[in-house]
Amino acid sequence: MSDALEKAARDAVEAAENTELTRQIAAILAAQQLLAKQQPQTPACQHQQRQGRSAAEWLGIGAAVCVGGVGLAFASIAIAIGALSVAVLALVVRSMWADVQHGKRRR
Repeated sequence: MSDALEKAARDAVEAAENTELTRQIAAILAAQQLLAKQQPQTPACQHQQRQGRSAAEWLGIGAAVCVGGVGLAFASIAIAIGALSVAVLALVVRSMWADVQHGKRRR
């Protein structure tokens, strides 16, 4: 009988602790609801949706594309000139090396 009484006492203590925990959770939720009511709600996005771009925007985009194209063309030309310079330099150095090699053989 004493085991049943002890088990009942433990269950009662546990139920009391659970009740206290439930009360605390309910108090926290109530406080959060009060805070949510007091804080002003931020309005949703107020921007208007536009249907398309204006003529000025299209002109700006076109001008940017043209400037970018010209810049790309100049960069390509610079790369081609650099490659040609390296090729000519390689041929000159090869010719000089060949002359040096032939000069050593004659001695």
